[in-house]
Amino acid sequence: MKNFENVTIFNHPLVNHKIAILRDEKTSMKEFRELIEEITTLMTFECLKEDVPTVECQVTTPLETCTQYKVKDDSIVIVPILRAGLGMVNGVHTLFPSAKVGHIGLYRNEETLEPCEYYCKLPEGIEDKLVLVIDPMLATGGSASDAITMIKKRGCKHIKFMGVIGAPEGVERLATDHPDVHIFVSTLDRCLNENGYILPGLGDAGDRLFGTK
Repeated sequence: MKNFENVTIFNHPLVNHKIAILRDEKTSMKEFRELIEEITTLMTFECLKEDVPTVECQVTTPLETCTQYKVKDDSIVIVPILRAGLGMVNGVHTLFPSAKVGHIGLYRNEETLEPCEYYCKLPEGIEDKLVLVIDPMLATGGSASDAITMIKKRGCKHIKFMGVIGAPEGVERLATDHPDVHIFVSTLDRCLNENGYILPGLGDAGDRLFGTK
């Protein structure tokens, strides 16, 4: 895979430890869901460390008053790609509990592997927010690319994508389609199989999150 300036692949030992458990077919639904949330929180800390909108404020300590900075109210929107993206929402809310949530529903055509839209509901005023698009698996990249295109049509200019596991094919497509969007992925896997699943991957993230496998 080519090197892209807008792609960050994590290589953190704590995240890698959790991904190892996440991949295991014996990991329970409860533990799988908890791991997705934990990994998401760790990624969010890194993903938003440089450009979260902040405002200056004065804080009075027991000793004196000092200048501090707080995250600007109503400045971040979380947009999970349904349905697996829902598993990452609480992980972001751990750090940004007041962030609003939009939803984009896309399903993959099993013959063409291309995404098809079935739902889109975004908060009002999203065009002025930092939008964090989330989906555990970045496989072909089609759903993520289409979701971001939909958000851009609402006038949004500050968008980031965050996924747990990516395939080279999906990362390259998303980075090429949207060079202005910074892409964060915990780990980069080997490839896609003939059915568009990531190898070695972890199976269907939605099924494992919601017990539908």
